[in-house]
Amino acid sequence: MGNGVIVAICCSFVIGMVGMAYAAVPLYEMFCKVTGYGGTTQRVEQASDVILDRKIKVRFDANVGPGLPWSFEPVQREVELKIGETVQILYKARNNASTPTTGQATFNVTPQAAGAYFNKVQCFCFTETTLKPGEELEMPVVFFVDPAIVEPVETKGIHTITLSYTFYPHEASKPVASAADKTADDANKL
Repeated sequence: MGNGVIVAICCSFVIGMVGMAYAAVPLYEMFCKVTGYGGTTQRVEQASDVILDRKIKVRFDANVGPGLPWSFEPVQREVELKIGETVQILYKARNNASTPTTGQATFNVTPQAAGAYFNKVQCFCFTETTLKPGEELEMPVVFFVDPAIVEPVETKGIHTITLSYTFYPHEASKPVASAADKTADDANKL
């Protein structure tokens, strides 16, 4: 084999690996959403039309990642609801900094097997949230537990589910014109 062929194979391999690295996160996220793997909840457009007589307890947890000067907590620590019943609860966030800050929340559900049956109709997760200094915001979560949770052996004995959110610092998105202006300003400084 010639050197050109070896270089072409190596370049193709590197380009393929970079492409796989970029595709890994969306593919993993899609896998988790479809299967409920890792406690990933399901996102639905409408509430359940079946409500069982059996109740389940849902606990709420709130955390703030390092570097985000916020207070963040659920308004109520837990609710008991009928399986299939749609419920709205609130989380509360407050910016304790003297400047506006932006955060973005991630979530998980435990036990992990319950993730595929925990359906959110409305949620603040994965949305940039900017709070002014001292500003406080109530954020609703509307959800239900799918009645199908009582069927599989792995989940039919679950009596308590924990929904946990963690807010992390997030740099607010800037309009394209703003980013172009900054690049032009940086070029003018040189």
